[in-house]
Amino acid sequence: MSLELYLDLISPPCRAVYIFAKMNNIHFDYFAVDLLHGEQHSKEFEAINILRKVPLLREGSFILAESVPILLYLTRKFSTSLYWYPPDIRIQARIDEYMAWQYEGMQIIMEKILWSKLLIPMITGQEVPQEKVDDVLKQAETNIQLFCDHFLKDKPFLVGNVISLADLMAAVELMQPSGADFDIFLGRPKLNEWLLRVEEIVGHRLFQEAHEKLLTIKNWDISILDPSVRKKILIMIEKVTK
Repeated sequence: MSLELYLDLISPPCRAVYIFAKMNNIHFDYFAVDLLHGEQHSKEFEAINILRKVPLLREGSFILAESVPILLYLTRKFSTSLYWYPPDIRIQARIDEYMAWQYEGMQIIMEKILWSKLLIPMITGQEVPQEKVDDVLKQAETNIQLFCDHFLKDKPFLVGNVISLADLMAAVELMQPSGADFDIFLGRPKLNEWLLRVEEIVGHRLFQEAHEKLLTIKNWDISILDPSVRKKILIMIEKVTK
């Protein structure tokens, strides 16, 4: 029974799953789902996953959505190195704490930077009002400080001296503004040193491979965007920028 992963590497959670599977030599069939072209809303994909979200894991009749349960499933099924999710229940609790916080605390705000500084202007032809961009960056500053003060502190990695699932998830999330040529690590040496440690363990080649789509998204040809998809994106942008 083959393991299938449905991913779009523009998405941080998808990159986390992709990197983790590759690092741990987990064989999988890769199915690309282009979010910006609305492929998650296609009848074909909805027939597989009514939630219409990626990442998605399928193994025969077993279907699993959401990055955190997928990562935990892979650690258990393939008995990966213990440091990813150690048996110590307090370390597990620290990893769980970050995983519970990261969506609202990190992922959303990093996505907003990419959208406000690059994707919204590309799709609409209009810049986002500077006061709204400033609000996004101010919230990002607050949340990054929380990340450093509460989660990272003075440790090499989030839960101690070795990498864990929490570090992998955090690293791909904090890379998201790089798609808009916005360096979130500039002027933050401790944060940058942590990222370099994560990248060194992941491997530079794999880390760059996983982020290639993000780092070249500014070259995206929006003229090929399907009108129905464009309409859905514009509705979403209107909600985000209110």
